[in-house]
Amino acid sequence: MAEWSGAGTKNDPWNLKTAPLSSGFTIYRDEDVDPPLLVCQVGSTKLTYLARAVDDLHEMLLAHGDWMPLGAADEQKDAAPGTVEAWGRSPENPVGGWYGQRKGYRGRFGMYVPPLLEALGLVELEHNPRNNRVRAIDQRG
Repeated sequence: MAEWSGAGTKNDPWNLKTAPLSSGFTIYRDEDVDPPLLVCQVGSTKLTYLARAVDDLHEMLLAHGDWMPLGAADEQKDAAPGTVEAWGRSPENPVGGWYGQRKGYRGRFGMYVPPLLEALGLVELEHNPRNNRVRAIDQRG
């Protein structure tokens, strides 16, 4: 488990690191907006993702049943097929498209959401310098 802290609120966001443990970022759940969002702060850049991504991604990984590459990519770049990033923008996912909500900054789903799931105890996440993968932890017993 990577080092992390925080309660996931605006005043006490989760302090996380990307999968390679090379960059820090904060993320919190904003329940005051509809629909609720995950607000991710990376330096001076703010990204937002639908908060339901936590449960939806976990369910997809459970169904997938094996390791899945992260494949993080900016919105303007194509996501590699079969990756968490591709799923996070696919018309086939539960929201029918992008989980990212800020136009121009909707990508990087595969970079910032899986470390949150790891902190929440929902997934195993690799921490190699490149090409990391994630798989679900089944908490249903």
